[in-house]
Amino acid sequence: MKQNSLYQLEALGQSIWLDYIRRDLIVSGELRKLIKNDGLRGMTSNPSIFEKAIVESKDYNADIQSMAKTGMDAKAIYEALSQRDVQMAADEFSPVYDTTDGKDGYVSLEVNPHLAHDVNGTIEEARRLWNALDRPNVLIKVPATVEGLLAIKQLISEGINVNVTLLFGLPRYRQVAEAYLEGIEMRLAQGKAVNRVASVASFFLSRIDTLVDPLLAKIMKQDSAEERLARQLHGQVAIASAQIAYQIFKEFFHNDRFKKLMEKGACPQRVLWASTGTKNPDYSDVKYIEAIIGPDTVNTVPVETLNAYRDHGDAKSSLEHDIQLSGWVLERLPELGIDIDTITRQLEDEGVEKFCEPFDKLMKTLAQRSQEERKVRL
Repeated sequence: MKQNSLYQLEALGQSIWLDYIRRDLIVSGELRKLIKNDGLRGMTSNPSIFEKAIVESKDYNADIQSMAKTGMDAKAIYEALSQRDVQMAADEFSPVYDTTDGKDGYVSLEVNPHLAHDVNGTIEEARRLWNALDRPNVLIKVPATVEGLLAIKQLISEGINVNVTLLFGLPRYRQVAEAYLEGIEMRLAQGKAVNRVASVASFFLSRIDTLVDPLLAKIMKQDSAEERLARQLHGQVAIASAQIAYQIFKEFFHNDRFKKLMEKGACPQRVLWASTGTKNPDYSDVKYIEAIIGPDTVNTVPVETLNAYRDHGDAKSSLEHDIQLSGWVLERLPELGIDIDTITRQLEDEGVEKFCEPFDKLMKTLAQRSQEERKVRL
């Protein structure tokens, strides 16, 4: 079989993961086909994905009815459903995990999004989910909030794999990388092995352009000296952030400090590009893949973007192309009154809310179904 563009990414050092999970994808054998034919190397989930999967599909109805009959509440039902899906998907990816010696083959499950600013609550739930899933190739998703940083460090020190999610800003990324390294160092100090401790730092991209582009577009309509600069920066900020983030990755994981850790078995915390589905119809539907291909990275894509890239993606190394231009893009934003740090803080806050809303909606739906089932029994 001729390798498609998705398979070619592996040769360039990038792993392609799927930002989607649903029961029928797994049980139908479609996931196995994606692994075999497209070189799919992992899978991520979030509360929004599970909400759509459970509410919009009949695949879960029998399980929901069965669990409701036993008196399980909405949260317990959700956890049982999501954990089962993640376990089944992890089993499908187990051969990938084995053949890549633990580099790939991961499936992610997120802690309750309402715990985003609760250090102890996040740690306790992550431990509980990790033990319940009972798979070496799962990642527990922890938001990159200030509180999340402390949880990440502690969880890594305990040997719990972490997918750091909702990461938008470069200063915060430095803190995330530092938390990971300190967690590895803590674990080594305890005399424990680190060779199978895995982590990725999920940098959300398209949401950056979604927020910044309208600000630039407004300036582009003005008859001013800033109009030309705004036009040059339009649609460039997310990719520029990704390219600079990769340089930060190299600072942390291509130095003497990490070399010593690597000699003891530590693996780098790879950068994962998330939110890579194109939201602006004026942009290429593979914009957030083609411009950020490079070694030691992951790109987790929605189904539509996966299909688009398979069809017409151009696989070539691009992540370090014209780094100076990326630096210039970020440096010029203040001239237009745009503070990228303020933007990324806003995105972090909104990101937590965007995960809480579908989570709460799902809890409400499951509670209603459970109540209906109990009424039928009565």
